[in-house]
Amino acid sequence: MDETGLKSLLQHLPVSWWEADRELRVIDSGGGAFDDTRTAQRFLDTVTDQWQAVDQPHATDASQVTEHERAADHLPAGNHRRARFDGRLFDVNWPLDPPRQDRLRGIAVEVSGEGRDPAPSPAPAVPLPAAARRYDAFADLAPAAAFIRDPDGRYLWANHAYAHLYGTTPEHVIGKDVREVDAPADADRVLALDQEVLARGKPVRHTLTYHRADGATGHAAGHRFPVREGTQTCVAGIYIDISDHTRALHQRQQAEENLYALRDHSGLPCALISAGGRILQASAAAAELLQTRLSDLVGRRAHTLLAPAPELPALRKGWHALIARRSRRIQTSAVLVDGRGRQRRAQLHLTTVGRGPSRAASVWAVITHQSLAHEPHPALTASQVRILSLLAAGRSNAEIATSLRLSRQTVDYHLSRLRDILNAPTRCALVARAYVLGILAPQSWPPRSATAGHPQSAT
Repeated sequence: MDETGLKSLLQHLPVSWWEADRELRVIDSGGGAFDDTRTAQRFLDTVTDQWQAVDQPHATDASQVTEHERAADHLPAGNHRRARFDGRLFDVNWPLDPPRQDRLRGIAVEVSGEGRDPAPSPAPAVPLPAAARRYDAFADLAPAAAFIRDPDGRYLWANHAYAHLYGTTPEHVIGKDVREVDAPADADRVLALDQEVLARGKPVRHTLTYHRADGATGHAAGHRFPVREGTQTCVAGIYIDISDHTRALHQRQQAEENLYALRDHSGLPCALISAGGRILQASAAAAELLQTRLSDLVGRRAHTLLAPAPELPALRKGWHALIARRSRRIQTSAVLVDGRGRQRRAQLHLTTVGRGPSRAASVWAVITHQSLAHEPHPALTASQVRILSLLAAGRSNAEIATSLRLSRQTVDYHLSRLRDILNAPTRCALVARAYVLGILAPQSWPPRSATAGHPQSAT
């Protein structure tokens, strides 16, 4: 079997092989135990530290072993020993026969225990080395940002999502101190949270603020928890970037505050009505217009504020079209009843709120062009409204009679009846009352009914 075939075989076994230069820098690696060069380098450093600690008793701390002592010329005697790495036990053969004079080659085989047979367990659906590789790939490319730091704040591992938060790649984060990645104030807060996790020995859930590479503020939510990494307890974290979510919530809050300010301080009578017809919100101007307290207005059924009028059936039909999302907005006329029982005609502007697929959540109602409040009076007939329109246009009784093909006596009777209904002693007063009571539309010429579809219509 040639070397290529051997390497392919080792890819399916719980082993790791590597080639390093004379300074113990990994040049190539492979195998099924861990096949990425970064992990192979950590494994090689760990093995070197453990062997140096055994062969040099005066070094009480592995960190006291210098880079010179770790070089190839100062490797400990013997090339077959056992070593622990990330909680796993390996038989290590190193160095083997070098392929070249400037290279060192080694191989490590994962074992279950020291001289004991492992407890029987059902075989996993996926072989362990393949499952481990798939987990590493999943963790490295998962959308959740994840990291591992040692107790001193040095990054031992970070995935792409975590590095992306800072606008960089994992290679530029791993090995750095947290103070090199975060701003000083942020770094102090991060280290304090790390120490809290290590002291409690339990996971901590929280939301934190960080600063991106471009200086923008970001927000993340997740868990931080203790993990064993080799012989020490480290801190790991998994976070979801919620910056866009937080920004959207802030924008929504601002929009709501602006809407409430407009509702409460514009002087515009308006109300938010549920799809079922109940008033959810209302402005102080609406309560004042309807002569009631705001607390009594909110929660009330909207239809109880409407008096019988010719346009009421059309209003109900338009309302159902709004709720069913067949219409986005409508404008109509209605007669409102206030808390004293008086009536006034007004223009209603109704607009749907919410983006449900088949049903509107609610409707904003805005009241404009309200007429003078008055006591209820009998509904005017179509002929009476037409006579008022022609009278407001300056027509004489004879001209009105000719236009409507009525007798002069019939016109006189209608005008007399209108003066009684509207409490207007003269023709001028009759026209003025027709406008202020909302019978005639003030923004139209020629004069027309406030509820007319065209100038010659009373409904």
